[in-house]
Amino acid sequence: MTIENEQLVQKALGQLIGEGGVNAVEPLVSEDFRHHRPDGLVRTKSEWLADVGKALIPLAGMQVEIVHLLSGGDHVVVHTRRQLPDGGPAIVVVDILRIADGQIAEAWELIEPVAEAEAHLSWWS
Repeated sequence: MTIENEQLVQKALGQLIGEGGVNAVEPLVSEDFRHHRPDGLVRTKSEWLADVGKALIPLAGMQVEIVHLLSGGDHVVVHTRRQLPDGGPAIVVVDILRIADGQIAEAWELIEPVAEAEAHLSWWS
């Protein structure tokens, strides 16, 4: 199942940043989908799709490089570097996705601006 899960996640990411957008991703996400953020916010499928749809407009042309794609059991982890067009700011994103019944059922997301990485090495100071 891990290969199929990886392919599902790659398809979803490709559709999302490609021409398909949220409409193409919607059937790949389960109806009871939950999206978890580090601040404790949990969004439903419709809330997440609406937020992503709004974010895609200013992010048009964003370059996404998959650095790592790892899977085990029903989870897939994607580590990406994302760069805005024309040399805009870069971010690193780690998504942890749980797959159930051939759909993305749950996601956890961590985002760090590359320019802030050094400061985050000593957050406890």
